[in-house]
Amino acid sequence: MLSCDICGEMVTSEPDMKAHLVVHMESEVVCPFCKLSGINYDEMCFHIETAHFEQNTPERNLERLNAIQYENPDSKNTTRQSTTEVNSSIHSACALNFPKHPAQHLPKDGTLKHEALCAGSITESRKYSKSPEKQFGLSAVQESIYETTYSSPECPFCGKTEGRSQDMEMHVKTKHANLLETPLEDCHQPLYDCPMCGLVCTNYHILQEHVDLHLDESSFQQGMDRVQCSGDRELAEQLQQEEDRKRKSEESRQEREEFQKLQRQYGLDNSGGYKQQQLRHLEREVNRGRVLPSEFHSRKADMMESIAIGIDDGKTKTSGIIEALHRYYQNTATDVRCVWLSAMVDHFHSSYGDKGWGCGYRNFQMLLSSLLQNDVYGDCLKGMSIPCIPKIQSMIEDAWKEGFDPQGACQLNNRLQGTKAWIGACEIYTLLTSLRVKCRIIDFHKSTGPSGTHPRLFEWILNYYSSEREGNSKVVCTSKPPVYLQHQGHSRTIVGIEERKNRTLCLLIFDPGCPSREMQKLLKQDIEAGSLRQLRKSVGNLKHKQYQIVAVEGVLSPDEKLARKQASQVFTAEKIP
Repeated sequence: MLSCDICGEMVTSEPDMKAHLVVHMESEVVCPFCKLSGINYDEMCFHIETAHFEQNTPERNLERLNAIQYENPDSKNTTRQSTTEVNSSIHSACALNFPKHPAQHLPKDGTLKHEALCAGSITESRKYSKSPEKQFGLSAVQESIYETTYSSPECPFCGKTEGRSQDMEMHVKTKHANLLETPLEDCHQPLYDCPMCGLVCTNYHILQEHVDLHLDESSFQQGMDRVQCSGDRELAEQLQQEEDRKRKSEESRQEREEFQKLQRQYGLDNSGGYKQQQLRHLEREVNRGRVLPSEFHSRKADMMESIAIGIDDGKTKTSGIIEALHRYYQNTATDVRCVWLSAMVDHFHSSYGDKGWGCGYRNFQMLLSSLLQNDVYGDCLKGMSIPCIPKIQSMIEDAWKEGFDPQGACQLNNRLQGTKAWIGACEIYTLLTSLRVKCRIIDFHKSTGPSGTHPRLFEWILNYYSSEREGNSKVVCTSKPPVYLQHQGHSRTIVGIEERKNRTLCLLIFDPGCPSREMQKLLKQDIEAGSLRQLRKSVGNLKHKQYQIVAVEGVLSPDEKLARKQASQVFTAEKIP
């Protein structure tokens, strides 16, 4: 709280104190020496500077009045000089009453009023000097001026009276310095600067209250800032949550689309299996005029009969290729040092019913065709024929039911029939093991040569077949079954390997994607070298990241079969480093 030194009223802030002092400024201005009133502040200052010379003695003032009365030219100059001398002291005393007004706020006619007031005083004095009949009243006037001039001055702020004007001026300078526009430098009272706005205070408690106002205002602003910051934070959190929701929604949509795409790619989209796809193809052929309606019904009947008995109709099979290759390498291939061929195997290619997804089933048919021609496997495969694709799906499901490969069964929802689901090396291993055929999976999980090649795969196949080399024969027809080869997106069957004179190796591969008309070119007596391009695969032709093979090694006993079924609970493929 701030206290007014004039009237004692208490105010709460510095702006309120300034406004309160303005009220005092607008009150009537009274001369502290002669009680002159009715004029403004600037006129009062000029009046005190010209009419009250408190720095001089009473005798000197009387002499100056006499000089003015008798129009002494020298006293004119003296009066002007005296007026100039007292400007710094008397004007300061007047300034103690009220703060100075800025120069731009002075009235435009202020100078004229001051000049008029001064001129009036001088003119009145001259009238006394020119009028002899009025000289008798001059002493009375002088006495009145003397008494008025040297009466006890009163403090305009607290009302205290002093015997001399110098004492009053000192009283105002020392006691009311905080009300002055600029404190005097020679005042010994301590001054306190506000550290926040630079305001000069003479009282420590006033400064403390003033600073508290700054702190309260700062706290209020900080509170407003916190409210604003809190609102901004909530808005940012809402925007972030909305963005996260949209992002998660978009990710979920993309995941669904990707999952549906994978389902379609791997035949798990419930769009039907082998039978439905074959019928749709026949219907399109009829609509295009390529197949007569009667032929459509004939093909449909044959397909339904094949599915019913579970035996492949043999329309995609090509036999006798191994014998044809034996003749070619024996008689024609001059650039080959040695070649190893698997046991007899038939080629099966994909039909319209399994186009795009049936390669694994067709490779199993090729492998099984070789095992059925080998007496070693006659006991475990007794009475079997080459099954059709729906029958193979049923056989794999039966193996799952026995307890083989529960993880693979779960991934395919324990169902293959009526779907276009792909199968790979694990399903081939599961099916063969359930038939008591001894086999193993070897995983070439990374490249072992430059440019992403797999020379270790070629070396493994060479060791697999070359263990039955007979003497120095150029062509070796082994009793080893073909090898199932799997990589991302496709599978094929390895039926042999050739070693050229430059020591490079080439695999001989049956691809189920190769149609019968191309494979039948190999059955000619004079096989052209270009016809073997679809079979020969060099190291540079196999650059997939990973390969898996399923190699048959004999027959399992019932106990070995049971042990492998139990081991398949935690089955892992053998990896080649």
